Amino acid sequence: MRRHGHGLVLGKFYPPHAGHHHLVRTARDRCEKLTVLVCAASVESVPLADRVAWMREVHPDVEVVGTVDDIPMDLNDAAVWDAHMAVFTAAVPERVDAVFTSESYGEELARRFGAESVLVDPARTLYPVSGTEVRADPARCWDFLEPPVRAALARRIVVLGAESTGTTTLALALADHYRRRGGVWARTRYVAEYGREFSEAKLAALRSRWPGAQWEDVTFTTDDFPLIAETQNAREEAAARAGSPVLFCDTDSFATTVWHERYIGGRNPLVEKTADRVTHHLWLLTDHEQVAFEDDGLRDGEELRPWMTDRFRAELTRTGRTFIEVTGSRRERLDTAVAAVDALLATGPHFTAPLPERR
Repeated sequence: MRRHGHGLVLGKFYPPHAGHHHLVRTARDRCEKLTVLVCAASVESVPLADRVAWMREVHPDVEVVGTVDDIPMDLNDAAVWDAHMAVFTAAVPERVDAVFTSESYGEELARRFGAESVLVDPARTLYPVSGTEVRADPARCWDFLEPPVRAALARRIVVLGAESTGTTTLALALADHYRRRGGVWARTRYVAEYGREFSEAKLAALRSRWPGAQWEDVTFTTDDFPLIAETQNAREEAAARAGSPVLFCDTDSFATTVWHERYIGGRNPLVEKTADRVTHHLWLLTDHEQVAFEDDGLRDGEELRPWMTDRFRAELTRTGRTFIEVTGSRRERLDTAVAAVDALLATGPHFTAPLPERR
């Protein structure tokens, strides 16, 4: 099999899928050097930087560069071709020896680069998927997506509330409900509250020095909370990469901002900054009414539950987060939550339409 010097793979990667990755890997194996050019239009809803980052993560052994290309494609218009080539060659100025595509326009694209055209699985027999299909129904195409893209497209639902209001019970029940749907949904993940694990470790460390220590003897500092928030985010990201199109979280870094108020008072800018890094899609606020307070050894704030419910509600509203409140029995809470999650999933991640193409 002939080996080339400098190869080029060019595309929108909106978003990248298994067919794209097969094309890149095939080209890499046949070239001394490979450049992947990610071309994004300003109207598209996935930022160019994200697509470049995804491709670099999946293909660390190739050079990935990005450019903005706002010229609609018309394969029959020489002037349009010239305009596109000006964008392409500005992004990849060095000589190209081979252009790898799965598209009918591969021959003309290669000719204009003065390179050889190499077609790779143009019938899409190995990976029957397209960017259009992924944008239309990511869940159906989930197995064709790499972990960073799954993490970006997964719908993240957070259950949060005051102490002993059933957040863990509801989050676990939701994860189990969607796993039972089978297929890709069987991989639905649940992310536990790291703050509780952190608290257990604090109490255990105190008891190692003072065996009679109780929860009320544990103290927190403001510096504890950025660590809690960062770890919560990291665990969510790992779960979203490995899970299904929906992820259930027992609290999140945003909730940590209110827990900081609860234990320290005031706000911590580092926690606020961390809480804004991850975009979730729906928050379920568990009401304290009709839920008996259970002291499990890490709780002491029964009288603060109304205040905390109010604070969560106020902060969710102030920050413009989408949320609903769940009340009633366990069954009623689960039914309400499932209806809200199903409505969210029915909308799917929104992709704006790419620029039109004339072929």
